[in-house]
Amino acid sequence: MTPVNRVRRKLADGEQVHGLFCSIPAPALVEMIGWAGYDFVVIDAEHTLLDPQNLENLIRAAQAAGLTPFLRVAPHDTATILRGLDAGVLGIVVPHVRSRADVDAAVRAAYYAPVGMRSLGSGRAARYGLSDPVEQCRRANTDVMLIALIEDADAVDSIDDILRGGGIDMVLPGIADLSQSLGVPWQLRHEAVLSAVTRLHESCATHDVAFCALVRTPERHAFWRKAGVRAFACGDAADLAATALRANLADLSP
Repeated sequence: MTPVNRVRRKLADGEQVHGLFCSIPAPALVEMIGWAGYDFVVIDAEHTLLDPQNLENLIRAAQAAGLTPFLRVAPHDTATILRGLDAGVLGIVVPHVRSRADVDAAVRAAYYAPVGMRSLGSGRAARYGLSDPVEQCRRANTDVMLIALIEDADAVDSIDDILRGGGIDMVLPGIADLSQSLGVPWQLRHEAVLSAVTRLHESCATHDVAFCALVRTPERHAFWRKAGVRAFACGDAADLAATALRANLADLSP
């Protein structure tokens, strides 16, 4: 069976979706995320040393556990976009989107004609040539999501221009780099950071683009749910694992 983008479908049906970043390139961990009940995983190829064979196995693990696999690439890395899509990821997280030109370049790399100019191939995503190639292009252009990671102050100022004209399916605030760009590094609850995130959410509502809120507490989840948000990134599996390890040792050796 050809995998489908359940995240896109659930959002279209008005349902909520929850996901995690995964900066530990371990297929078993990706499977755990899926079996825990999350909807999507963002595999990190920007900050993580990740070889193509390992990426393929991470995608397999996600699909086996019912997860929709997304891939965060490095800025302007069209080669990794192509390899990730050919291997089966269904969403590309594009970092440091700062202008409409960045969106246009990502669209060109991620979609087949007539939307973009993604290079044609018959690899894993096309079931190694078993899928009808014309239908495969149509399906890919329907299922693949393009997610803009907004992490720069000038991108916040230009967010309406970035979203105007389409091409972006979801906006995700990168609040760590955004805090640095705003002059308050790692002060994630600073007024300037919160105001910037609110501005992104407002622009998404204006342009009918999904907004993905970063939530790590029940209170923040409830806050964004009340604001009408239905997509949630719940942190990084590495941070959750590290926190659990520290808590376990503290419980056992007070």
